[in-house]
Amino acid sequence: MDVQQRDVGEEEYPDEQEQRPHAQKLARGAGTGKHALLVDAPLRSLRAPLVFVMPDLFAARSQMAMSLAFHIIFAVVGIGLPALMVIAEYRWRRTGEAVYLDLAKRWSRGAAILFAVGAVSGTVLSFELGLLWPEFMKQAGPIIGMPFSLEGFAFFTEAIFLGIYLYGWERISARAHVASGIVVAVSGAISGIFVVIANAWMNTPRGFTLVDGKFTNIDPLAAMLTPAAFPQTLHMTLAAYAATGFAVAGIHALLLLRDPTNTFHRHAFAIALLVGAPAAILQPLSGDISARYVAKQQPVKLAAMEGDFVTMRGAPLRIGGIPNEAERKTPYAIEIPKGLSFLATHDFNAEIKGLNDFPVNEWPPVAIVHIAFQIMVGLGSFMALVALIALVLQWRKRDIITIRWLMMAIVLAAPMGFICIEAGWTVTEVGRQPWVIYGILRTANAVTPMPGLIVPFLTFTALYIFLGVIVVWLLYQQVLRSPTTNESRPNRARAA
Repeated sequence: MDVQQRDVGEEEYPDEQEQRPHAQKLARGAGTGKHALLVDAPLRSLRAPLVFVMPDLFAARSQMAMSLAFHIIFAVVGIGLPALMVIAEYRWRRTGEAVYLDLAKRWSRGAAILFAVGAVSGTVLSFELGLLWPEFMKQAGPIIGMPFSLEGFAFFTEAIFLGIYLYGWERISARAHVASGIVVAVSGAISGIFVVIANAWMNTPRGFTLVDGKFTNIDPLAAMLTPAAFPQTLHMTLAAYAATGFAVAGIHALLLLRDPTNTFHRHAFAIALLVGAPAAILQPLSGDISARYVAKQQPVKLAAMEGDFVTMRGAPLRIGGIPNEAERKTPYAIEIPKGLSFLATHDFNAEIKGLNDFPVNEWPPVAIVHIAFQIMVGLGSFMALVALIALVLQWRKRDIITIRWLMMAIVLAAPMGFICIEAGWTVTEVGRQPWVIYGILRTANAVTPMPGLIVPFLTFTALYIFLGVIVVWLLYQQVLRSPTTNESRPNRARAA
């Protein structure tokens, strides 16, 4: 760790020393006039390098953010949708109602579409890791290679059994077909877990000895079982089921508000809520586990999440507020006395470190992390409350489809799971800055020295927008569009 810190330096803007030669090159070729003065200014100012030197680093980070933001949506739906698919087929085998068969086939087509697009976006991400962040891959590759390899096995298992599921309806036995669907659902979840384990290592690096800035004595198993591994994988897996379940339930709830007697939408809504509601209710509990891990392992991230600048015992929990780094305050926040100390440690009087206890050049962007955290917690709490009300009413034998205000709340919650996921990953990744490997390798030191990174950033942004449009159109055509009849027809092709 010491070696890396000496390379970086102790200034508030440590990247400036590395980028200075590039700035001098720009200055020599800039000509004369006001543009020459602007380019030459980085040699005399700490602020000016942000204009002409930082764009490559910013473009690389933006490209990764854009790629992850798109890929994570495909990935979480790819985890959640096969569960709905299997439940629908199981109910068809048990009841013989054709509406369940229709749902199973529609959701299997959706899973296939998202699997294909996720494979493309995931492949792009794997190339981006090597091309944009060569120093990171050079150092971390031997360690994170194990979870990524295992993810590859899970990915190919999912691909094989998804093919069996899609083309085996009339070719294999009923039990084998249901089993293939279960394998698709389980392997999809395991694939996501291994990717999150790799990210957990970046937050709490373990399983190696750092000698002269190099990783030695690598223990792959210890590297996978870091303090962040269980909290992150649990939180992310529940988020996938909650987001997918509520999204599907919200779509069908909207259609049921127009036509409450539609059998197709009633059955789809019931299955989606069965998957999404329990996950949403459990999510705050996994959030509590994650908060305690962050408080212990990444106290500067916790301070940024809460906009907490001053170390104190009995620290308050802040709701809202906009952190002001210059004044080192978070105005406009509602404070719950001793709430943060209790949630982070289960002790009302525990000491919580504030940002002032850490060097400024190790702070993440406080406002971004705090606001993203508030969005995640606020929307996630709303989803959990709606899910709890829905399950309680169902347990009391109420037909919640007839309760208009609750159905409207479920429609409102439909996109919230995905927004929470994007906000949560913003907290995880931006909150780790300025480190790509926490406490060891800074993001600025890991980026490629190649110039002109704005070009691939714009290119891949256009690619993902195109993929997004295609996916939405395909999902509408193959999955979302309603059948022409409201009544399910009996089908006697049931499991043996």
